[in-house]
Amino acid sequence: MKVFKRIKKVMIATLIAAMTLGAVTGCSSSKDGSSSGDSKTLNFGCTNFSDSLDPSSIVNAAWCVSRYGIGEGLYRFDQQMQPQPYLADSVESNDDKTEWTFHIRDGVKFSNGKELTASAVKKSLEYTFQQEKDGKGTAHPSQFLKYDTIEADDEKGNLTIKTSQAYADLSAVLSNPLFVIVDVDADTDMADQPIGTGPYAVEKKNEGTSLEMVANEHYWNGEVPYEKLNIIFIKDATSKYMALENGDVDVIENISNISDLEKVKKSDKYNVSEVVGGRTGFAYINQKEGSPLANDDLRKAVLMSVDDETLCNTTVGGMYEAGISVLPSSLDYGYNELKDATPYDVEKAKKILDEAGIVDSDGDGYREFNGDGKNIQLSFLTYDSRCLKEFSEGTAANIEKIGIKVNVQETDADTEWNKLTAGEYDLLSNNWLTVQVGDPIGYMENWYSKSDANYCSYKNEKYDKLYEELLVETDEDKIKALVQEMQQILIDDGAALIHGYYKGNICSSKSVEGANVYTADYYWISTAIKPAE
Repeated sequence: MKVFKRIKKVMIATLIAAMTLGAVTGCSSSKDGSSSGDSKTLNFGCTNFSDSLDPSSIVNAAWCVSRYGIGEGLYRFDQQMQPQPYLADSVESNDDKTEWTFHIRDGVKFSNGKELTASAVKKSLEYTFQQEKDGKGTAHPSQFLKYDTIEADDEKGNLTIKTSQAYADLSAVLSNPLFVIVDVDADTDMADQPIGTGPYAVEKKNEGTSLEMVANEHYWNGEVPYEKLNIIFIKDATSKYMALENGDVDVIENISNISDLEKVKKSDKYNVSEVVGGRTGFAYINQKEGSPLANDDLRKAVLMSVDDETLCNTTVGGMYEAGISVLPSSLDYGYNELKDATPYDVEKAKKILDEAGIVDSDGDGYREFNGDGKNIQLSFLTYDSRCLKEFSEGTAANIEKIGIKVNVQETDADTEWNKLTAGEYDLLSNNWLTVQVGDPIGYMENWYSKSDANYCSYKNEKYDKLYEELLVETDEDKIKALVQEMQQILIDDGAALIHGYYKGNICSSKSVEGANVYTADYYWISTAIKPAE
């Protein structure tokens, strides 16, 4: 599928900026922005998305293994979301696209020196699926790939995957970090020290604070620029900015405080790479039986109480573009043809609740179901990443204006994910890359009632039927039409609370070059990041 046609052309602006930098650990910068410290060490600051590095354990862990330059996949997305050969150098399929043969690239080794073979790739993929089957992993690779067999021929270097359904392009599916290749036979703890083929290898994991990494001496794809790499976990957005300003880090991901980002952009000592891609910030709405938001009237009123335009343009300072659908307007899936079923209208929201008997019977300012005296209280889980905390707090304030109490609870990414999969929430903020395998099919499974990935217990028979059609459809125009219709159903049912569409960024000091953000932000650390000449 040609995602290039579906993503609007968005310029990646590189701006140069300057601030006084202090001394740093490993690599520091002088006042003119040049490196004055150890140019053999790179310090990278980011949110800690997962305490585990076992790619099967949780989605965030798989992404971290890819982002930190530890592991790589058979294929890799370019800026147009087209899959390009990586650990595999070619792929062939049969006519009905249910049998795919990948040739594993010669000369690749894991960071422990072990040769990458077709058998090693087979073990890695099967490990991830087996962990899911055994209930030990929540990454859910089956959400994107359903297969019958995986066969390895080490003599020919071929890996053959027979799938249980047709795929338009399996190389795009395997570009997802869920399918990052690791040495499952290594004698290290997968959660702390996975062994991959990437340019850097984990030397020491400091729980919750940092990763100490070293160059992979066996790396197959060119020279590794730094001898050491420190991944430094920084909790909030402003602290990230201050770490860059003080010289404690050389590169940071996603400054989401607009005032801090503007300071960096106006300076001349920093590089800023930005892109509007395929990310949607939204809140899951728990609709399981017995949950408050399973009530159609309450859910509709809640959605109508939220001022998306103000939240996106003012609360988070334009870091998001307001929208109505689970898929961004930047993707060509008929966004402009969609109709908003719950436009912002506080008075109408209050009227809906009044007519439904959801009223404040005791005059304490909060409503109850049928005047039973028990206030409706919604739990709203969030974490501090990509403005999600700000969205949750702003959304909660909006909802309380219609007399519904909202308790915002900030947690970490791992805990939030576990609460999501357990269904222990009413609203839960998240930020998803919606085209994780080059199309939104796997993402749309989040609302398919027969899927384990349907964490919100949403159910609509028509949506399910269309999704099942989508699974077997390979014609691009028909896929587009199906997805457009499915989006409208979700909008009409109030299936999700949409925050908006995110603009990602990577910021770096002038002592570094090549630190760019990707449309698919699976890749942060690579050999492209190196000391500036």
